[in-house]
Amino acid sequence: MSEVVVYGVPGSPFMRSVLVALEEKRAPYRVEPLAPGTLKTDEYRRLHPFGRVPAIRHGEFHLYETQAILRYVDAAFPGPALQPSDPEAIARMNQVIGINDWYLFPLVARVIVFERIVGPALFGKTPDEEAIAAALPDAQLCLGELDRLLGRNEHLAGADFSLADVQLAPQIEYLAATPEGASILAGTALRAWLERVGERASMRATLPPEALRRAA
Repeated sequence: MSEVVVYGVPGSPFMRSVLVALEEKRAPYRVEPLAPGTLKTDEYRRLHPFGRVPAIRHGEFHLYETQAILRYVDAAFPGPALQPSDPEAIARMNQVIGINDWYLFPLVARVIVFERIVGPALFGKTPDEEAIAAALPDAQLCLGELDRLLGRNEHLAGADFSLADVQLAPQIEYLAATPEGASILAGTALRAWLERVGERASMRATLPPEALRRAA
């Protein structure tokens, strides 16, 4: 079985989601780390024309976009299924992934996590408190809705670990490491879910770089 080559910036939550999925499937892979400034080069744009991460190569097959990669990994490798078969669970999984991609990351994590963790750790940036404050209503909405959807379930799509958990855990782990995220998550079912998921071998095997962990 040929290995999957994963191209991405270490510490990216989207890249980590792909690595978690590969670990869950026990699929062979190696990481080709990229520096943020290399994403717009002609060489990388041949893999990802939009200059984002991650992208993968599996043999002669190239693929980009996290959702597509996750579904490919689940279909291409044996091991525990990462997508449910029940129609309602499938719908819930897709809904949660959509919340991440359309609201949680662009409106919340991209602001709060960057200002509190990534900017200070990697660029020596002082947090923009006004930007953080402006993102708080969306943070409360997104995390509150995810907590409601989780309810008393073990995982975000129901009883079983799925791509919804794979996609959301790296994002929410970063948010939970900020004062704002920790405050919103305190005492919630979502906080307890994050602690459970964080104990999985796949999450422990794909920790962010030390500099980001120290900043968090």
